[in-house]
Amino acid sequence: MVTRVFRALVSPVLITAMLVLSGLVADRVYSGMLLAQLLAGAAAGSVLISVACTRLRAWAVAPLSVLALAAYLAFALNLSAQRADVPGDLLTVAAEALRDGIPRLLAALVPVEPQPDTVALPIVVTWLAGLTAMELTTRTRRTLVGLTPPVALFAGALWLVGPSAPRTPWYALAFAGLAIAALAFTGRVRTPDSGIDPVTRRALRIRAAIAGGTGFALILVLVAVAAPPVAQQVGTVPLDPRSLIDPPDLDALDENPLIRLSGWALQPQEKLLDAELAADSRIRLAVLSDYDGVTWKVGATYRPAGRSLPRPPGELATETVQQRFVVAGLTGKLLPAVATPSRVDGVRVAYDQATGTVIRPDGLTEGMTYTVTSQHAEADVNLLPGADVPTGSAMSRYLALGPNVPENISRLAQQLGADNGAPYQRALAIEQFLAEHYRLDPQAPSGHAYPNLNFFLFGPAHGGGRKGTSEQFSASFAVLARLLNLPSRVVVGFRARAGSHPVTAGDALAWPEVYFTDLGWVPFHPLPQPNQEAKPLEDEYKPEPEKSEPPESEAPVPTLPPTDESAGPGAGDTGATGGGVNVALVAGAGGGGLAVLLLAAFIVFVLLGRAALRRRRLEEGSPEQRIEGAWLEVGDALRLAGRPAPEHLSAAEVAVHAADAAAPVRGKHEVRLSAPALDELADSVNATVFGAGTARDADAEAARSRAVAYIGELKARRSWWRRLIWTLHPGPLRWRRRD
Repeated sequence: MVTRVFRALVSPVLITAMLVLSGLVADRVYSGMLLAQLLAGAAAGSVLISVACTRLRAWAVAPLSVLALAAYLAFALNLSAQRADVPGDLLTVAAEALRDGIPRLLAALVPVEPQPDTVALPIVVTWLAGLTAMELTTRTRRTLVGLTPPVALFAGALWLVGPSAPRTPWYALAFAGLAIAALAFTGRVRTPDSGIDPVTRRALRIRAAIAGGTGFALILVLVAVAAPPVAQQVGTVPLDPRSLIDPPDLDALDENPLIRLSGWALQPQEKLLDAELAADSRIRLAVLSDYDGVTWKVGATYRPAGRSLPRPPGELATETVQQRFVVAGLTGKLLPAVATPSRVDGVRVAYDQATGTVIRPDGLTEGMTYTVTSQHAEADVNLLPGADVPTGSAMSRYLALGPNVPENISRLAQQLGADNGAPYQRALAIEQFLAEHYRLDPQAPSGHAYPNLNFFLFGPAHGGGRKGTSEQFSASFAVLARLLNLPSRVVVGFRARAGSHPVTAGDALAWPEVYFTDLGWVPFHPLPQPNQEAKPLEDEYKPEPEKSEPPESEAPVPTLPPTDESAGPGAGDTGATGGGVNVALVAGAGGGGLAVLLLAAFIVFVLLGRAALRRRRLEEGSPEQRIEGAWLEVGDALRLAGRPAPEHLSAAEVAVHAADAAAPVRGKHEVRLSAPALDELADSVNATVFGAGTARDADAEAARSRAVAYIGELKARRSWWRRLIWTLHPGPLRWRRRD
């Protein structure tokens, strides 16, 4: 009794533990323990439902379990929505979570906050894995097959984590231990005692031991030979599933908000938002890191984020700043916040960890209110004079410039850095030069491509040059800084005062930042003071006049005769050329591919057709029809084995013929047990033919079992190529059969 209870409980307990362990693995990329708790509940719920419904028919368990899943999912979504402050009724939240759960889960920023759209899919998958595992284990008694769903779930959890969490091998070891325990405690060895003499039994044991030892040795050899090359093909960093999802699309105004400054400068009184700050601050709208000589761009990869945001690399935190914003006339998706935001409440956001830029994927709307907690950094000015700048691939993005930098700008950068060796001194030289020699003009046209910056820096003052908005000042600073090997970027934002005040278009500006080792990003202010007169450019800063060169000789250029290569397409050989595409090769590849597809389709058709035919024969219809179907299956098996029964034989004679067909082959199966006899099946067939209506379901089930056992033994005695032909042979689909 105790053993029976133990065997009944061991599978549910071990399967539940495996599902819970998979949830713990996935929870490593989530914040908190809410996901692990919800998945543990899903695992226990699915297993308990299956255990409670063991005595019901198999077709009734799945609907009941799905109903329980729906109830549990509603509870889990409501709980996660309350914890994450997600607005909306349960029906709306559930619909969005089920519709967008997969892309949002894969695109979510790590650590993932447990929200309805990030917990729905793991809960559903865990529940279905538990249901499938229990049904396969308890009803088919095939524990190895039943462990497939938990193994797939564990592999999916590892794939979801990817490189976003440190490797911890104990999870895999614990999971393997649970799987081994499930196989060990539920495995049964059935050794028939009848019909086996001691000599045959001993021979079977020796043969099994030899086969097992040989297989083990082959596995060791295979591992020793294949392990090194296979290990070299395995990457040290696992695939990040978040790289498979494309980030949200942004329009030009959100990708390059620099172009909005000139428009805002023309309407300085336009109210963009209301801000509540504890101190005077600069509100950051976007960080522009990429420049190609034409346009500054954010170049961000936005990932859906929860309320807590990770700190960008290289950002230093010195004080916490609380803010509250109410959107008025500001449009687009970029979300204003003081640098660097660490928490956003009130709206769902996407976040670029590399730059600290935040967006609202659904766009800003008038009246939208949200609060931000930022970790603001102020560099120690006493350390700046001796600070260095980092080098290497991590800073290559902030040193890159587009091709064809104007010679005037390159020469200006060299002149500014000639007498300033320290990085901070070079940055100060650029800042001072721009602030002293150029004029701030809100009416200046927009533009920060190389020609625009060249005209801003060297154009005649009376012709519109040497004046611009903060767009030209910050862009020029960043380009000159990069030419002097100073990692730099451009930031677009707003000036804001302490207290509750409106932020208008006139408060918008751009400023450059330079990265210093151990100090982070330091802002610079190259704008001139109000009412400051711009100094004229010194001669050494002015561009050199263009050298006049005598015109080149206008001697006529000789006309060359056309070559064979210049002939039209129809003039040459129509065959494949060395640089062209071999038509015959393409046609052959296409034909070969079509042949492979047709062969695959044929194989699938045969396998599905034969499976359906066998199911109709053995599982559908009256008991008489199923007995007849079992007999037809035996007849097909004899034909597939190359030993068809002559049509004139009676059922009893066919049974004798079948026993002879399954007799051990000399030199191959000396110790193999005799095949199951078909005498009782032949008697059932005769009773069905000559005594219609007397067969019962038990007789049909016994006939099916005898036929299946005999066919399996007959097939096992064939050679490997015979077994392969047996599996793929389409003959049973066209031979005499019962539809």
